[in-house]
Amino acid sequence: MAGPPTLRELPPDYTHPPPTTAPQIPTGNPKAPLWLRTYFQGLLFALGCSIQRHCGKVLFLGLLAFGALALGLRVAIIETDLEQLWVEVGSRVSQELHYTKEKLGEEAAYTSQMLIQTARQEGKNVLTVEALGLHLQAAFTASKAQVSLYGKSWDLNKICYKSGVPLIENGMIERMIEKLFPCVILTPLDCFWEGAKLQGGSAYLPGRPDIQWTNLDPEQLLKELGPFASLEGFRELLDKAQVGQAYVGRPCLDPEDLQCPPTAPNHHSRQAPSVAQELSGGCHGFSHKFMHWQEELLLGGVARDPQGQLLRAEALQSTFLLMSPRQLYEHFRGDYQTHDIGWSEEQAGIVLRAWQRRFVQLAQEALPENSSQQIHAFSSATLDDVLHAFSEVSATRVAGGYLLMLAYACVTMLRWDCGQSQGAVGLAGVLLVALAVASGLGLCAMLGIAFNAATTQVLPFLALGIGVDDVFLLAHAFTKAPPGTPQQERMGECLRRTGTSVTLTSASNMVAFFTAALVPIPALRAFSLQAAVVVGCNFAAVMLVFPAILSLDLRRRHHQRLDVFCCFSSPCSARVVQILPQELGERTIPVGIAHLTTTVQAFTHCEASSQHVVTVLPPQAHLVPPASAPLASELFSPRGSTRDLLDQEECSRQKASFEAPPCACWNLAHFARYQFAPLLLQSHAKALVLVFSGALLGLGLYGATLVQDGLALADVVPRGTKEHAFLSAQLRYFSLYEVALVTQGGFDYAHSQRALFDLHQRFSSLKAVLPSPAAWAPRTWLHYYRNWLQGIQAAFDQDWASGRITRHSCRNGSEDGALAYKLLIQTGNAQEPLDFGQLTTRKLVDEEGLIAPELFYMGLTVWVSSDPLGLAASQANFYPPPPEWLHDRFDTTGENLRIPAAQPLEFAQFPFLLHGLQETADFLEAIEGARAACAEAGQAGVRAYPSGPPFLFWEQYLGLRRCFLLAVCVLLVCTFLVCALLLLSPWTAALVVVVLAMVTVELFGVMGFLGVKLSAIPVVILVASVGISVEFTVHVALGFLTSQGSRNLRAAQALEHTFAPVTDGAVSTLLGLLMLAGSNFDFIVRYFFLVLTALTLLGLLHGLVLLPVLLSLLGPPPEVVQMYKESPRVPSPAAAQDSGLRWESSPSLPQAFARVTASMTVAFRPPPLPGAYVHPASDEPTWSSVATPTADTSGSPSARASCPAAE
Repeated sequence: MAGPPTLRELPPDYTHPPPTTAPQIPTGNPKAPLWLRTYFQGLLFALGCSIQRHCGKVLFLGLLAFGALALGLRVAIIETDLEQLWVEVGSRVSQELHYTKEKLGEEAAYTSQMLIQTARQEGKNVLTVEALGLHLQAAFTASKAQVSLYGKSWDLNKICYKSGVPLIENGMIERMIEKLFPCVILTPLDCFWEGAKLQGGSAYLPGRPDIQWTNLDPEQLLKELGPFASLEGFRELLDKAQVGQAYVGRPCLDPEDLQCPPTAPNHHSRQAPSVAQELSGGCHGFSHKFMHWQEELLLGGVARDPQGQLLRAEALQSTFLLMSPRQLYEHFRGDYQTHDIGWSEEQAGIVLRAWQRRFVQLAQEALPENSSQQIHAFSSATLDDVLHAFSEVSATRVAGGYLLMLAYACVTMLRWDCGQSQGAVGLAGVLLVALAVASGLGLCAMLGIAFNAATTQVLPFLALGIGVDDVFLLAHAFTKAPPGTPQQERMGECLRRTGTSVTLTSASNMVAFFTAALVPIPALRAFSLQAAVVVGCNFAAVMLVFPAILSLDLRRRHHQRLDVFCCFSSPCSARVVQILPQELGERTIPVGIAHLTTTVQAFTHCEASSQHVVTVLPPQAHLVPPASAPLASELFSPRGSTRDLLDQEECSRQKASFEAPPCACWNLAHFARYQFAPLLLQSHAKALVLVFSGALLGLGLYGATLVQDGLALADVVPRGTKEHAFLSAQLRYFSLYEVALVTQGGFDYAHSQRALFDLHQRFSSLKAVLPSPAAWAPRTWLHYYRNWLQGIQAAFDQDWASGRITRHSCRNGSEDGALAYKLLIQTGNAQEPLDFGQLTTRKLVDEEGLIAPELFYMGLTVWVSSDPLGLAASQANFYPPPPEWLHDRFDTTGENLRIPAAQPLEFAQFPFLLHGLQETADFLEAIEGARAACAEAGQAGVRAYPSGPPFLFWEQYLGLRRCFLLAVCVLLVCTFLVCALLLLSPWTAALVVVVLAMVTVELFGVMGFLGVKLSAIPVVILVASVGISVEFTVHVALGFLTSQGSRNLRAAQALEHTFAPVTDGAVSTLLGLLMLAGSNFDFIVRYFFLVLTALTLLGLLHGLVLLPVLLSLLGPPPEVVQMYKESPRVPSPAAAQDSGLRWESSPSLPQAFARVTASMTVAFRPPPLPGAYVHPASDEPTWSSVATPTADTSGSPSARASCPAAE
């Protein structure tokens, strides 16, 4: 086969073909991957050319569309409800929560306001009269909080939760009870008379001073009122509740107090009580039977002697219970106090939140600064305020981050050469990405995706950093267009070179965030979906609108306008580019090198008179020795020399020799080519990189073992605040959680009593369940109900035995005996509802302690109506609620004897307290035990589930790691498929995925060393890290894949062309994240700033250090190969003859001479200047007479081209 013609044999009008994706394509049919990529790049080329032709229209329409989408932010909703944010979607907890709300409504029965007191000196005992006195001072001050809203005054007695208010037929007594009935306050002060001071109710009776709990003796009052009213039923109610003398029968903390009642045990002795002894075992509210506050609810950090007697404690706690907004609304609906203000549930909520804030403020200010004790106050409104503050957008941080990014982009793209400077492009690119982020978030708002703290605190910065990466890439590629590219094709050529990388990184990021949405936590699912949408908007902005900005900037350069200040003409329109000639001697080039590049310097300027660009080549010539390093010699490629010529342009009007400042010639690409790549790709450097990467991976694996599960509320609240101090004290001293064992419908409660008792017993035996004191009955409605039935059965038996109750009458019997009489005669048959023959043949409760099934639901109606205190203490929350039924033992008509049966229960609950839950492992152990107990009960036909904060917020950790591993594995597979599809090289895609997996493992290890606990938030960041790391790896991989030569040479070329944009992108991401470091929330700093910063640094390290080394060792073969074999010798240029430049060839040279000569010719061709006419040829020059330079008046060879006039 004949070889290619030598240079002398080429025709004068010969031109090289237009450039393709690679300089050389193998003979025959091209490879399918190369053909497919060429086709895709052809589409990108057409898109770029079209955008450049219509850049103004594209920019206007793009800004209009993105601006319209950004308006969607007006309808954005910020979600702060913890249940809506953290309960897994579709999980059993979510289904159980939905069932609870369906039966009971949206809100809890009450809200809690808490006071915790600790000594300022850590570890000091608080079981002293002085400490209790200070606690009284703080609690009393807080209890007197009042707020004025809607023209009304609201105090504690109006809005507090009151448990089990009885219904009394006597109107006067009923009104008095309504005013006096105490609020539910769980406080250690209830062990003393001073606990009555927290109750604010009062009543007035003629001839007596105001009745308050501080002076109320219920027993004495009933004696005084007995002659004037029938109060037997009320007296029995108080006796059953064991109210006794209430507070006036308890010791006084300060016996010297003038108000200390004479009935107090220490009133006469005037001796201070033993605080530890009185608090041992807990305290009681006004009812000894139904209001027992366990010691664990009141004291924290306790210490006991060997006999178990309480010695000391480090913390005191008081809890005030308030009504829910719905309860408050229902309580005052139709009341004379609210009839004129349009009372609504929303207003009730506003009243409660305002009072709670005032309560916390007064409690925190109650004690002086020099006090030995400190008060920590907290309420549900405080928590809402913290979450709202956590979710608010910090305008200062956002503006600061974006200004930093603007400054960096402008400074990075500024050049000494005014024609090559792109400062305005950098500013416009950052602003465009900011608009794209806003439009993406606006689109999410219009789609109904609720915002949360992760959206407002993190996403604006993260999305900006990711989006600006592609802006840098396109801007770098646009300035480094191949010489000879027609001006009307500059944008098309830019997109053809970089569009694949931008598409791949954006697609990988979107896939990563969509995959992260697999995490079934609503807050993180919303964050992931919003991030994916924002990345999509960034991609559209960068690929469609930013090219229009670059095209407009090209017009600016064409019209020789200043950068940034484009209204002014550039002083560098006439400029000199110094290109020193280099003579080629007979030198040997290394085997395997496809190109040889020489670098010359010429003086180029535009003459104002003739409107021509003049390039002057000085006659002096000297030799430049070749690079000493073998790799450095390989890096001298035609493309590299072209870049050098562009980088060395200097704004000057001199026509003599001129030296540019060193800082103007140095850039990241120069550093990558001449310093970084030659050093990195040496054999010993590769070995060090592999060893270091292996060690880093080992540290990551070790750090991964240190990561613990969990996310406490104290981690979210800013450190150093009063809220954080309270949460820390609560976690340390009062790690108690109210939970409930909920029984559902679908089974017969009446015939499943044994199974219900067994379920309660199994649940009570769990390690985390706080046991009830031996002297107190278990707190379950079934026990209370059964015990009440046994009590009225005993009263009936006594009345029957004494003859006060007979077969036909119960008027002479007791209230309880009459109730039992009416229950015993019920048959449940609508035709014959009563059977008096059953009075002596049946019992309400059998010998096994089971309620008669046929009387179960009728007895439930009677119990709910007759024992309000017992019902309130049981916290049963029946649904459907049993009907109301009023008992009158003197009415023995048929209708009054009939008792309506309650509907079959669909919801009931057993309350429990969990304690000792400090670490996530403790929560998981309790959750698994509770679930096992419910599963065992399910085998007996009882449908039940546990409910409460531990199950709502900690059950996700049971499957979080499995979900995390699944999401990462799915994402890595998806990333491999996306990379393989767009790179069309599974080999390269596999190497990229390996590097991404290493980044994820090492980031997981960094979390362990930073003390970041694994929760849904770090899981999303870890999953998203795979997509974010693609930004650092895929550009290098694509550059390697499309280069030719040896693996070392291809890795070096890939680094040369991607080092600068990848580094700029990483710095831009770090600048975007930098403002997170100034957040008031330590959670934001640790969980987002530090983790994302570590991710960026790891991605940069692996993308620019490890991946090039792996590619140089294990990379795939080149997609393009050389057509001819290299020549071992390099020809020498002869002297210029006949006023032209000609090259002489040696007859002994092989056929590779033509290609080497062409490469040298490309290097000699000066780059086109902005405003100069560019010949529509390829990267290679045309061989015609037009290209022959002529001598100017100075005797130096020169070349002329037309220079159009400035418009």
